[in-house]
Amino acid sequence: MNVWVTGMAWSTALGDGLAGVWRRLLDGHDGFEALPSEHPLRNPLAATVADPPAGMKPSARQRILAEGTLSRALADAGGPADAYPVLGTSFGALLDDEDGDLWQWAADVAAAVGLRRPPVAVSTACSSGSDAIAVGAAAIRSGAADVSVCGAADVVTPAKRLAHTALRTMSPTRLRAFDRRADGTLLGEGAGFVVLEREEAARARGAVPYAVLAGTGAANDGAGMTAPDPGGTGAELAARRCLASCGLTVEDVAVVNAHGSGTPANDSAESAALARLFGGCERPPVVFATKGALGHTLGATGALEAVAVVLALLDGRAPPIPGLDEVIEGFPLPVATGSASRLRPGAGLSLTLGFGGFITCLAFTPGQRHAH
Repeated sequence: MNVWVTGMAWSTALGDGLAGVWRRLLDGHDGFEALPSEHPLRNPLAATVADPPAGMKPSARQRILAEGTLSRALADAGGPADAYPVLGTSFGALLDDEDGDLWQWAADVAAAVGLRRPPVAVSTACSSGSDAIAVGAAAIRSGAADVSVCGAADVVTPAKRLAHTALRTMSPTRLRAFDRRADGTLLGEGAGFVVLEREEAARARGAVPYAVLAGTGAANDGAGMTAPDPGGTGAELAARRCLASCGLTVEDVAVVNAHGSGTPANDSAESAALARLFGGCERPPVVFATKGALGHTLGATGALEAVAVVLALLDGRAPPIPGLDEVIEGFPLPVATGSASRLRPGAGLSLTLGFGGFITCLAFTPGQRHAH
């Protein structure tokens, strides 16, 4: 059963229009600015959205951010009725605002945009957005729904900045994914949602797809709470399961959106996984990563990067990786550096590695609809 992507929306530190943000990514822009803090941090930079404003309570900001982005995704798809909502986040605002819970946040957002079905709330650390999309696809393939709106939202909060300072996963300089000088990540915030539909239902109402969500795969390496397995075994397994789920091979993959968090441990593990996965590949895919532009948006990252992979497939280009000047030794695949890289026709993978060992891979093939 084919699952079509018929609507997309995102809110990022570079803006919220699909085409506009994509152009800025291709041009190598980033959204980092100094964000004041009353606490000592390793780095004052963060990639935050302009609206809602930073002075609001984190829980209110996250709710408004999710509602607006989800509404735009539904509108972009032509407003399909009775969508099955799947909403993801990491801790969301709960590290700082103790009122409410994650399911209630999802229920409030779904109700605010007029969705009648009770939502599924997904919280699997940094893979929450990817897992929300995978759950939405599973609902369609199981017959539980014809259409699902799925994705995630997350906001920068003082507790998250303090946590990454304490863990020393925050870069004291800048986020340089897969660069030999990489020394940590920088936080961002945003929201991304996609509308998934059963092909037959979408055709019946005249919808045109951005892409086909061809396959999904997941694994958990169980190596630790905050660090991946150094060998990248979980990431490799998730990607292999994803390809096997839809009958694609490594030779079919034209582009990979890597997790690319900029921490040496993560970049090394991901490099090892990609080396084994694509070793001997006659036409290796191009790798790109967006966290150096949008920040590490935690629970939202997988949803934002799914949108980025779809746009890369439709445009035939991958944006450069911000901050990448000297690729780490042994990185196995061509990377987009300096300027956008041309892509051959093929499929795209989005790979997400989360704290707690949560790893998810999504595979997309291009459709006929382009972003405006």
